[in-house]
Amino acid sequence: MKTLIVEDDFTSRLLLQELLKGYGATHIAVNGREAVEAVRIALVTSQPYDLICLDIMMPEMDGQQALKEIRKLEESRGIQPGQGAKIMMTTALGDIKNVGEAYRNLCDSYLGKPVHKAELLGELRKLNLVA
Repeated sequence: MKTLIVEDDFTSRLLLQELLKGYGATHIAVNGREAVEAVRIALVTSQPYDLICLDIMMPEMDGQQALKEIRKLEESRGIQPGQGAKIMMTTALGDIKNVGEAYRNLCDSYLGKPVHKAELLGELRKLNLVA
């Protein structure tokens, strides 16, 4: 499983890396703009991400905008909804507005912070990324 962790907070980034390290390669982006560029490169080189863990509150481009841009990139390459990277919002924002917006923009999962290993693995199983 190839994962992109998009998180501006060092501690949160480190935690996700630690939780996911046994499942494959993890790459890092510290804001939405870097995430979109990483996904673009991965698609161009035919090495797409399987999972993207995406925070919402970040500088330069927030996670909601990055989610939209990533789905546009996939669509531009002929990837149908549901066939691209599994995008899991990993955020402290649990209000209905943010959750609803994320699902309208085609996120696959929404996990509140702090992220706990059991919850993360449960979501990965639901997404058929781990057994």
